[in-house]
Amino acid sequence: MRRHQAKIDLESFDRLFSARLEDDRIKIPKAMEANFLKPESEPEARIAQSIQVYNQSKTQELEAGLFKQKKRLADAERKLQLKETKATANDKRIAASKIDWHLQKIVDLNRTELKPRDARIFPQIYAPVIVFDQGQKLIRPMRYLLRRAGKPASDDLKYPGCYNARRNNLEAYWKNQFGHTHGILQIDSFYENVARHTYEHRELKPGEAETNLVLHFNPKPPQPMLVACLWSHWQLGNEPALDSFAAITDEPPPEVADAGHDRCVVQLKPEHVDAWLDPVGKGREALFALMDDRQLPYYEHQMAA
Repeated sequence: MRRHQAKIDLESFDRLFSARLEDDRIKIPKAMEANFLKPESEPEARIAQSIQVYNQSKTQELEAGLFKQKKRLADAERKLQLKETKATANDKRIAASKIDWHLQKIVDLNRTELKPRDARIFPQIYAPVIVFDQGQKLIRPMRYLLRRAGKPASDDLKYPGCYNARRNNLEAYWKNQFGHTHGILQIDSFYENVARHTYEHRELKPGEAETNLVLHFNPKPPQPMLVACLWSHWQLGNEPALDSFAAITDEPPPEVADAGHDRCVVQLKPEHVDAWLDPVGKGREALFALMDDRQLPYYEHQMAA
């Protein structure tokens, strides 16, 4: 996590992991948790303890649900021995499926070996973002869906696409963040949803329903991707404070467009990191120039697992 000489904002991580114990809506990827499982300081030890308590609590919930479904399965099997009905057979099928689901969740929650999917970030999930705040570069946990300062919390539902900030809207919708609060998300690859017929370069057939594909894009040659972001600190009334971010997207390179997607994240060059993170006082032309002089690898793709 110590990237680009940024300091980890341990107090923010501590608050987040502690808050999750009371608010199950807070979603944190396992890969981010893994950074604190071998604590080297008192704040890291508190975070590790919060993770342990959370996992124990969720395991107990899952085990209670597992017990309920096992009882449901046993009840259905007893009824079927007396009389076979479609409803009871369906109940048995559903119970067996939910038992498998609970068992998989328990194993997944308590495993320590990381898998590639553990680092994947979806909207509303938290991720470590590099920001310039309090006169220094900090790595701070932020939710991936930006809620603008001063706006109601209901904006999360009203504008569910605000995990991306379109470049052509930076000076309008995002004017209070662009040029003021910039961040960087470091990733190795990214995922995009595309319509199957668009991916296959054809029109929908008569009566054909649109289906979705998830494509996994990897830069070639492999390299850390420094994605330009905006962020906001939100606090309204007695509601808990929220730090959240959005990734800036622009017109896609040819290979991404050819795969059927009309946007692509903006990958900054390493030498532009400091200038991007500290935008105050820089003109719009200078900021747009940082994005124009971007990294342009070839984004190879495959179907997501």
